[in-house]
Amino acid sequence: MSTALVWIVRLCASAGWIATAVACTWLLGASAMSRPWHEPLVWGAVAAGCAVVRAIALWGLRDEPDDDAFKGDLWVKLRTGAVWLLVTFSSAVFFVALLTSANAGEKLDALRDAGAEVSSARVVERQSTREESDGEGGVKGYASRLVVSVPGGAERLTVRGAYTYEKPRRGTELDVLWARSALELGGYANESKDLHALAGNRWSAFQDDELGTGSVIAFVVIGLIGAVLGLVFTLVPDAYDLQELAWSAPLQTVRAVLAGALFWGWLPLLLGQTPSIPQMLCVIGAFVLVLLGHVFTSVRSVG
Repeated sequence: MSTALVWIVRLCASAGWIATAVACTWLLGASAMSRPWHEPLVWGAVAAGCAVVRAIALWGLRDEPDDDAFKGDLWVKLRTGAVWLLVTFSSAVFFVALLTSANAGEKLDALRDAGAEVSSARVVERQSTREESDGEGGVKGYASRLVVSVPGGAERLTVRGAYTYEKPRRGTELDVLWARSALELGGYANESKDLHALAGNRWSAFQDDELGTGSVIAFVVIGLIGAVLGLVFTLVPDAYDLQELAWSAPLQTVRAVLAGALFWGWLPLLLGQTPSIPQMLCVIGAFVLVLLGHVFTSVRSVG
């Protein structure tokens, strides 16, 4: 029985690592696709499920196996390094997902599902315009309600919330994302975004726009910080302490609960729904606790 539980723990740890990596990879470029995002949803569920099953198996085992062939210093260090690699990658993806979440919305989902395309259009009427502040007293752009004409397509297409760097006027040309089969949806225009990537409705990470540039910077910075922490907390602690943490039922139970909470908080975004305030707080809180938990337990093993 104990041998079976040991292998359940190992298999769940490996499968959970792979599932988390795949889910995060999908999430990295999912904002360019219409929702629901089935791939990260399924892989995220697998990762959370593995964490729960692993914790249950550890409680049944109660203690790490005495004859563990994988408790050598080299193996323990490699395993810890793999965990920190995943923590670093998932942390970077988390911030990228927050930055690019504006690319996901019900209107964009509907346009992409209807067969969105990008065309050059001409403004025939400007119904309203408001300035968008840069936070320093200046103007970074304009949000307008426009009626545009698409050559070879719609003669009058309404575009609400069109974002442009210059104040649009009658005759101004701009790119519009729209769907021929669903003109009632109107159009979507935003000069700060890569409309062709959004219309493509396929996985696309680090798009060629302002959010893409910010995403690359955030990903690289977090990756460098995580690499430093990962090296320190992998090479400095004693292998025995790292092994003890890996087989600790209480610790892995806490991590399983946080993994489940994190998945529950992400569900609305993955399904194309509006998250509730508790779910938004759950996402941020669970992620922070998971990250701090890895840091604090690693610091404890160093001491």
